[in-house]
Amino acid sequence: MVGAPTPKASGALKTIGEVSADTGLPHHVLRYWETRFPQLRPLTRAGNRRYYRTDDVALVRRIDALLNHEGYTIRGVQQLLAAEKKGTASPPPSPVADTAPSPADPDTAASLQAIRALLADALVEDGVSSGT
Repeated sequence: MVGAPTPKASGALKTIGEVSADTGLPHHVLRYWETRFPQLRPLTRAGNRRYYRTDDVALVRRIDALLNHEGYTIRGVQQLLAAEKKGTASPPPSPVADTAPSPADPDTAASLQAIRALLADALVEDGVSSGT
């Protein structure tokens, strides 16, 4: 009688298939990340079978969060991880610059309205009716 597989201990090594199932990331993405992030080095055994340690799985989840949820590029994550390895205490760089003016800023709103009026006038001169 074949039952459900017994769950692994929390510190047990995981195969690439198990990590893929846990994170929802395809195998090829995990293999690609190994080429891009030197910190991600699962153990390899006979036939290049990959076995991920608990720290490797945590790193995969962190890379996934940075790339797919926080908007970092691969290069940005590489720089962030390299800076952490060196022990730099500076905060991580934001994936989006905070220096852009907010549209809620009165000066910005006035500028945008002026640009909109100029564009509307240009459309009228070209004989295109505005849809608003």
